[in-house]
Amino acid sequence: MVTTIEIEVGGVCLRGELGDSECAQAIAAALPIEVRPNVWGEEFYFEIPVTSGLDDSATSDVEVGTIGYWPPGRALAIFFGRTPMSTSDKPVPASDVNIVGQLEGAQALVGVTDTSTLTVRSVES
Repeated sequence: MVTTIEIEVGGVCLRGELGDSECAQAIAAALPIEVRPNVWGEEFYFEIPVTSGLDDSATSDVEVGTIGYWPPGRALAIFFGRTPMSTSDKPVPASDVNIVGQLEGAQALVGVTDTSTLTVRSVES
């Protein structure tokens, strides 16, 4: 089952989806989540109340708009542009992440400066 979500940060509200993997559905079950995100280049990441190892989707090959789960930090990662490990315009995570979802229009997060609160919530599709 795919879960439709909204992510709101710095006055920007975007829609996306969490997939149907076990990891993605554990994240969906933990929503809503409201945090102060960490910023790593053009990536937001933050600890969530989900523990999971790497799964069959695990990769360091992600695109702008990818939502990943990073097991070492029990963190959700939202990729919207270059990270410190990037060698092109493509984001590169610190290490492999489980691909758990996709965010539409993620480029709109570039330049967001008010990162005091980030909210992830499920919405009716």
